[in-house]
Amino acid sequence: MSYLFTFFYCIMAERRPTTAPLSMKYSIIVPVYNRPDEVDELLDSLTRQTETDFEVLIVEDGSSVPCKSVCDKYSTKLNIHYYNKENSGPGQSRNYGAERAVGDYLLILDSDVVVPEGYLAAITQELDAEPADAFGGPDKAHSSFTPTQKAISYSMTSFFTTGGIRGGKKKLDKFYPRSFNMGIRREVYKQLGGFSKMRFGEDIDFSIRIFKAGCRCRLFPGAWVYHKRRTDFRKFWRQVYNSGIARINLYKKYPESLKVVHLLPMVFTIGVIALLLVFILGLGYLDIFGTLIPDGELNTTGLILCIIGLAPLLLYSLIICIDSTIKNHSLHIGLLSVRAAFTQLMGYGCGFLSAWWKRCVCGKGEFEAYKKNFYK
Repeated sequence: MSYLFTFFYCIMAERRPTTAPLSMKYSIIVPVYNRPDEVDELLDSLTRQTETDFEVLIVEDGSSVPCKSVCDKYSTKLNIHYYNKENSGPGQSRNYGAERAVGDYLLILDSDVVVPEGYLAAITQELDAEPADAFGGPDKAHSSFTPTQKAISYSMTSFFTTGGIRGGKKKLDKFYPRSFNMGIRREVYKQLGGFSKMRFGEDIDFSIRIFKAGCRCRLFPGAWVYHKRRTDFRKFWRQVYNSGIARINLYKKYPESLKVVHLLPMVFTIGVIALLLVFILGLGYLDIFGTLIPDGELNTTGLILCIIGLAPLLLYSLIICIDSTIKNHSLHIGLLSVRAAFTQLMGYGCGFLSAWWKRCVCGKGEFEAYKKNFYK
């Protein structure tokens, strides 16, 4: 019934007069855990917005290093509200902020983003051109980011890894807003009950429920943000590994949500492992049989197997390296992007395969890996 009610709300919302007075247009909600420096950068960027009809809600999620002093610094520059609560994860912290927001639209941002000065103006322009119940924008790498951060940002936005959707391009599947840069009508948010208690994939879960309710969901290419993401490859692996697990958890809740595009990292992972095995087998032929029959047929077979196993991996790596080098104007970042791409695709693929085995084959319940804390 709630989906039906929200469906009719989304249809009727399009007919509401656009001239109705609004007490507040946007409420920006940011969950935070031990990141006062990042919050400082985000708030500083919000002071430069050309659109000023907004409030900011900072929700401290049980941090041991709070950012209240940072928020107090902006109390005269922004309409800012600071809340401190026990740790419950980012999804529930966003819900906490949404309950206290007054804007017609809720804008969900991660604490590790920085917004350009035209961010809110771009959203307003898109909404004026064509109404939307939910929306999201892409992300970019800032010039101040470290080479590793730029490489990770490349891997998450490149056509050769994700189809380019996070870089603002069309993709193989329809657009699902992500919580690092998401917007939604406050009334729709309330009717859908906000984010679920999932620790990973909660934004996709929310987006699926938005579509099920019949709401209009759009990509706003001009409403992009600078997104720092993970700062090293170890943390990046943990993030994408849990994303792979989350995809199977979502499949168990919404079987129809699993598309062919979601299988590609798993196929890539199996393909890489298979190619490496072929390469190792080729080395075995050269090392073992080559000494027995130096000029024999087995020696030639070993060489062919090595080429078959290594050539596709080298070709893909070369494509990533050249593309990233051109876009980032740095060979160093291009080389790091190769590592980032393999980390992303294989991390996701390994998490996907692990969850498929445990949940679909062994029948276990919902789970996640690396449980220390979502934010770490």
